[in-house]
Amino acid sequence: MGTFNADEQFEKLGLTLPPAPTPLGVYKPFLIDGKYLYLSGHGPVRDDKSLIIGRVGVEFDKEEGKLAARQVGLTMLSTIKTNLGSLNRVKRVIKVLGMVNCTPDFERHPFVINGCSELFAQVWGEENGIGTRSAVGFGSLPDNIPVEIEALFELHE
Repeated sequence: MGTFNADEQFEKLGLTLPPAPTPLGVYKPFLIDGKYLYLSGHGPVRDDKSLIIGRVGVEFDKEEGKLAARQVGLTMLSTIKTNLGSLNRVKRVIKVLGMVNCTPDFERHPFVINGCSELFAQVWGEENGIGTRSAVGFGSLPDNIPVEIEALFELHE
């Protein structure tokens, strides 16, 4: 069995990466500590640098929320590729925290965050692309984005 190539897997998906976001506050978008890569909370950045805006349960249904979470995943991949040079630097996904901006009666947070988790599984394979996860609802998120996700990855040594 050959080495899994995340960059090649991404190319096969035929998707494009939005521009890597720059911090709008006092924080680092990513931090490497030894063999671990921490990504700060990312939002759904489009290819034109604009954000997807709206609340799940109001402007978006669960399917549209899931697409927004996938866009967050693409934004996170962009941060990795822009700053580390290659998605192949990531050995595996350790932890994903998905936050959904939704109405109090919305209960399908895991379904929405699957948009990001499924993307990571496609890029790094099911063995290394699926880690531990929390998916929770929030009353609001910055700029009224529908989804914010942060993650922890293990890097190849």
